[in-house]
Amino acid sequence: MGLGFVVGVLGVLILSHAAYSTIQYRSLLKITEEEFSGPPMNVVVELILGLGFCMWAALTVPGKFRSIVPYSDDNRVVSLPANMDFMIFNHRGKAFPLDVDMKLK
Repeated sequence: MGLGFVVGVLGVLILSHAAYSTIQYRSLLKITEEEFSGPPMNVVVELILGLGFCMWAALTVPGKFRSIVPYSDDNRVVSLPANMDFMIFNHRGKAFPLDVDMKLK
């Protein structure tokens, strides 16, 4: 577990706490019979902070990009899958006519 993963988990926890705080605030407004005009400022700050943490973690956790060599043998598919049961050749495309004689106006 690296730093990026920990920051991502912290971001998710902050976002979930902001959601819980908004739900709690709305229930408080229902009890006092006031109208909901928007979340409080501390919830907005939590949302921005949690979003920033989650975006930072999403960009750093996957790791470094590797270059793609276009003429490498590692990029080629050399064999078909061993299980051919899920290959479907019978589909809705057979309902369309083969000879389409449509003219553009």
